[in-house]
Amino acid sequence: MKKQFTPNPWIKNPHVQTILGSLNMRARGRNAMVECAKETIIDGGNGVRLLGYHSLQSLGKSRGLVTLIHGWEGSSDSTYVLSTGKHLHNKGYDIFRLNLRDHGNSHHLNEGLFHGALIEETFQAIYNISRLSENRPYCVIGFSLGGNFALRIAVKHSSSKIPNLRQVISVSPALDPYKATLSIDASLAIYQYYFLKKWKNSLRIKQQLFPDRYDFQDILKMQTCMALTEAIMPYYPDFKSYTEYFSQYTLRDDFFSKLAVPVTIIASEDDPIVSIDDVRGLKESRYLSLSLQAYGGHCGFIEFSPLKCWYEEEIERILSGSEET
Repeated sequence: MKKQFTPNPWIKNPHVQTILGSLNMRARGRNAMVECAKETIIDGGNGVRLLGYHSLQSLGKSRGLVTLIHGWEGSSDSTYVLSTGKHLHNKGYDIFRLNLRDHGNSHHLNEGLFHGALIEETFQAIYNISRLSENRPYCVIGFSLGGNFALRIAVKHSSSKIPNLRQVISVSPALDPYKATLSIDASLAIYQYYFLKKWKNSLRIKQQLFPDRYDFQDILKMQTCMALTEAIMPYYPDFKSYTEYFSQYTLRDDFFSKLAVPVTIIASEDDPIVSIDDVRGLKESRYLSLSLQAYGGHCGFIEFSPLKCWYEEEIERILSGSEET
């Protein structure tokens, strides 16, 4: 039975929820998942290497393997990844925290730049990670842009089967990246500041590592996420324009018609970055379930005391159901 998120009145505000979701203090304290994590380089095909961290249960007593995919400019050490991973690891799951290209400490692994349409390398990495499950149930969970990746992985699974994949869960997925980019620029200044700062720092690292290939001097002057997106397009020769680029990972209702694995989307009506209308436009089916909440912000869903995250328990409930099928 689907549960509803009902936050305390004083933290219902969507911006409060969004900020609390990424608050560093939520990741403080002992984390057995982090303590036993093993740094792992995963083959993404065609020479691509992605960085991740694999945390096994002691004595091999595992309920299955869960891969967590962070959002744009997040990482395997983002608060929501560490918190969700800790919760599920404590409940008996092995955890693999995957960094998308150029996220976390992985800029040196690949000369090419990250962009949101890099589904082939991400799918290949997920496929290879699934082999670590040792025939136990396998699940992929993504947040925001990572949620978009997770949904595309679920659809590709229909033609290129991922071993042991039982469930895909997407939290606050950015189904329309163009609209999400505009929302970041138009919402509270703190969102634009956060993403621009992280993105520009990432580009500076890339330029320092590969000075013969990248010169972002003019690009780094851009003052909005949309302007920076337009300015960086010459470094993505596969796309004629930013509209063509965004279209490569914009997900509409018909995109999900070929699903062959259960997918759950968790989203809030008050999300300040992702329009709930994009999620409402999807039709539930045998394989697609929607958990639409009145509150929660963007990847928030935080309860006041002790800053517990509602969707962590909801994810565990969904995974428990997958184990029984």
